[in-house]
Parts: sequence; structure tokens; C-alpha cells
Amino acid sequence: MSLRKIIERHPLLTIVCLTIIMMLPSLNILQVTIMEARNFITAREMLSEGNWFLTTMNGLPRYEKPPLPSWITALSGWIFGIRNVYALRLPNVIMVSLVGIFTYLFSRLYLEKRHSFINGIVALSSFYVMAITIEAPWDIYTHAFMLITIFYLVRSYRSKQPLNPIMATLFIAFSVLSKGPISLYALLLPFMIAYPLVYGLKDKFFVKTILPLLGGILLGGIWFLVVRLADPGAFDQIAEKETGNWTSYHTRPFYYYWSFFTQSGIWTIPAFIGLLYPYLIKRVSNRELYKLSFFWTIFSLVLLSVIPEKKSRYLVPVLIPLAINTGFYIQYLILEFKKLKSKYETIPVYINFGLLGALGVLFPVLGYYLFKENLNHLFLNYILATVLLVTIGSFLLFHLFKKNILNVFYLTILLLASIMFSVLPSLSRFQNKNKAFAPISNLKAEADKQKLKVYLLDNMSPEMMWDYGAIIPLVERKEGNFVFPNEKRFGLIVNDKQVLLNSHAKEKYTIEEVATYNRNIAKVGARRHTVRNINYFYILSQKE
Repeated sequence: MSLRKIIERHPLLTIVCLTIIMMLPSLNILQVTIMEARNFITAREMLSEGNWFLTTMNGLPRYEKPPLPSWITALSGWIFGIRNVYALRLPNVIMVSLVGIFTYLFSRLYLEKRHSFINGIVALSSFYVMAITIEAPWDIYTHAFMLITIFYLVRSYRSKQPLNPIMATLFIAFSVLSKGPISLYALLLPFMIAYPLVYGLKDKFFVKTILPLLGGILLGGIWFLVVRLADPGAFDQIAEKETGNWTSYHTRPFYYYWSFFTQSGIWTIPAFIGLLYPYLIKRVSNRELYKLSFFWTIFSLVLLSVIPEKKSRYLVPVLIPLAINTGFYIQYLILEFKKLKSKYETIPVYINFGLLGALGVLFPVLGYYLFKENLNHLFLNYILATVLLVTIGSFLLFHLFKKNILNVFYLTILLLASIMFSVLPSLSRFQNKNKAFAPISNLKAEADKQKLKVYLLDNMSPEMMWDYGAIIPLVERKEGNFVFPNEKRFGLIVNDKQVLLNSHAKEKYTIEEVATYNRNIAKVGARRHTVRNINYFYILSQKE
């Protein structure tokens, strides 16, 4: 049996396998990011301090994000080890796989198997769907759960089976418990506007949608209610700050998201052409579903655009209906490309897939420049990547020349998977360019050996807190002065030296600077080199 037949016979297994190949090899190599660190610290303190509902970061209230992703992360950490970054990132990979699986299953309600598989693969392999797992781990949870919700809602429109609305209710609650109302607004609401516009208000649309929606919001809102009642002061302060960010933080103009289709990565050109509604509406196999995916994408884009606060990662919910929309164009090319005569229709296809094929064929040269500083250490990796990418790229260009777009599509996915499997892990091993790099991860063990209690004076990045490995008590301030601990000798972590040196500590303590901890992997002067990732460690001893 050929590989192509295996793929088409087992689409869900293929989606899972592709997720594993693309994401697992480099899962523990990249540094923990600021958003990840916040999630991981909260999960760690769930296990160490029992703060499952009143969630914390470094022992202080952390109610900015609901707890479900941290609960799942904590469970993985409890099973595999709370300091095991690979294990803590593993649930995110599962969420990405669910996006691919349920894009396929949603499409399968309307389309044949191969077309649905194309949609699932486009969603799975869109750039920001994968990147968001590290940049903002809560987002992939909330949108994956909402996609599952939409799948069960559509099934409930077509069937009286009671399990469908129950499952929709449950996954709405999961989505709310992952990032509050974000996906309700960015993914479900545009769907609720687009669906009746295309299919009408039949099948008791509002009743079958509103009841699970209300039930899910109520169920998911229990955590917010518990925290509001248990710690109203901190909750209100955090809520006010978060809502204020929507209008005063990272504000961008309305048109900021107009290049949203570029976030689909290798599908940028197909995604753009798929949005040319007058062109494609006459060429698709299922006009109603194409209209749904088109309007769903556009409404999601507009709703996100009216919010003043904007970031590229907020576009992830748009990429899900966009993947379905893009799948229609790819399916059209598979069926009709050999018959196309117009250069306006063929040139974009040759550019998109030709560039990808050329990337594979030219990898020996490109790879040499990527690896050259460490080629001696990575020679076998370089050879493996060269064989894989040149072979796949050559076949891709051959089938593109033969106008066999189905094989081109499969080879494009294989090329992407091979890059992520053989190139990214190797490059990541040598990402550290900072000679002053000095992790703080050993400080706690060293302080424990000396029976030295460690305190935090001013600021510390979440990444450094995660690396440290435990809660660091913060030195209190009263009336503008530090209230240092009543101990003869203690350790002190400082971000700004002058804060300590200008304080009254020197009157009472002998101050010894012991170490500088620098988490930056970018060299000094680079954009990613920041002072917030540098801390100084002092030992303070009371003067006789």
C-alpha cells in the first residue's frame, strides 16, 4: 500500500503523526517564554502549595488567566516531573493536534474525506497555530476547545441526540476556563453570525446554540465567582487592569490585521487567493460551506479589529476558518489545475510551491550558511537534512511541473515536517550567543546547602522565577522604606543594583555581591537582550 493511500485511509492518525513529527523533536530546546513561565509557575505552585483555585505566581494572586491550562500543565508535571519542560509543553502539542483533528471532523460534516483532510492539515500547519503554543499557551487551549464546541453545535443542528448539546456546553465551559470570553468573542460569535446568514434560521438554531452557550458560561464562570468571593480585593484590581488593557495597551489602528493571511505561513498565497470570493465561489464543490468559512473568517477579523489592543497572536482564531477557506482553493487546484490556461491562475501556484521546492533543493547551500559556525558538531544533522530536503524538494518540483497538485500538497507537508524534524532542533542547540549567560537554576540548591534564606528585593522576570524553582519571598515596603527580614544573614536577589545600594540596608548590613545571573541568550546590543533577564545576588550580614 502506497504512503498516499495510507494517509487517505487514516486521516486522523496522519494528523496526529504529523503533529508529533513537527513539534516533539524541538519541544524542550527553546527557552521558556514569559507567558509559558507564568503558566508553569502557577502549575508548580498548585502542586507545591495547593493553590488550585486561588491561583498564584511567586505566592501572589495570579487571576489574570483562568486555571484550566495550568491544571492540565500541573497534571502533566505531576506525572513526568514539574521541572521537565518537555512534559509541561506536551499538553500544548495535544491541543494543536485537536485543532487539526476537529477542523477535519467539522469539515467532514459537509465534505468528502480527502478534502476534509486537506482542511485539517492546513489548520494544523499554519504558522501561528504552532507558534502560539510557546508564545501564549492559554490561547491554543481556549480556541481548540471552542472549535470542538462548534463541531458539536453543528451536529446538534442536524440531530436530536442529547449528547451533542451536552458536549457543546462542556467545551464552552472548558474554553471559558482557559481564557475567559476571548474565544467566545473571536471564534464562536463570528460563527454564530455567519452560520444563519448562509444556512438560515432553521433547525432551531438559536435554541440549540443559546442554551449550551448559557450553560457553558455559567459552568465556566464558577471559578471566577469563587475567586471573586474568596479574594475580592485582588480580583477586582486585576480585572480592572485587564479590561483597561483592551483600550490602552498595545493599541493599534483598525487595519493592523489586514495582512492576517500571512500568519498561515506556507499557505500565505493560497490563503489570499481563497479569500477572493468572486473568483472562487463559482469554482468550489460546496458553495454553502465556502460561504460559511469566508464570512466566518471575515467576521472574526472585523470583531478583532474593533478592539484597540492588538497583537499578531490574537489572530489565531481567524486561522481556523481561514484553513477551511484555503482548503477549498487547494481542492480546486487538485481537480482543475491541469486544465487551467490563464497565467493569472497558474503563476501564483508556481510561485508558492516552486519557492518551497527550491528551498528544499537549495538546502545544501542555505544549510551551510545556517550551520557553518557549528558544522563540525552538526555534520550528521546537516547530511540528514540535506538528503531529506533535496529529495522531497526535487519530487515537489517534479510533480509541480507535471501539474499533479495533490502530490505537491502532500510533499509540501512532508517538506515542512522534515524541516521541523531535522533542521530546527539542530539550530536551536546553538541559539545561545551570549558569553555572559549564567542561569539562576542552581541558586536555590546552593542556598539550601548554606541554610541561607533567599529574598527578592524588587523585580524579577517570570522566566527567571521559573528557572529559580521555588517561591521567593518579596521584601516588604512600608512608607517607602524596605523592611528587611530579621535574620543575621540572608540572600537577596536584585534587578536594579541602585535600589539596594541607595537604600538604608548599608547602615545595618554588610553587603556582599556574590553573582550575576543572566538569562539572555542574545548578545549585548541585540533587540532580544533585556535587562529584565538579569539579576544580581547579594548576601547581607548584620553588622556587629
